[in-house]
Amino acid sequence: MSASVKIVMVEDDLGHAKLIEKNIRRANIANEIVHFADGGAALDFLFSEEVRQNGPLLILLDLNLPDMSGTDILARVKSDERLHRAPVVVLTTTDDKLEIQRCYDLGCNVYITKPVDYESFAGAIRQLGLFLSVMQAPEIE
Repeated sequence: MSASVKIVMVEDDLGHAKLIEKNIRRANIANEIVHFADGGAALDFLFSEEVRQNGPLLILLDLNLPDMSGTDILARVKSDERLHRAPVVVLTTTDDKLEIQRCYDLGCNVYITKPVDYESFAGAIRQLGLFLSVMQAPEIE
């Protein structure tokens, strides 16, 4: 992954967050990880001028957050002209087929059910990193 790609992790369970970070590091991914335990703080960050100017991002998103649903965050990100290209990996305990389909319909790139199989997780993150390294965000006036 290119060093400029920031990983934004939205996960309210600190244990899961530490495990996810550990496995990202184990996959030899050294990118900066910015962690948020609730959706409001994550949205404030994602829609901040600094993030919107600097792109590219990879978003790891839990669906079950204390203050809002991860699908709400996913919908907001994917409907934004600056953020809609950011890959979103949904990491959640929900394996409901309708919820999974809804996330893909909203634009998530990968849906992974916790507990995570870390080999496939690392593979997915690497693939998205490769995708990001060749992707250039268009200049928007």
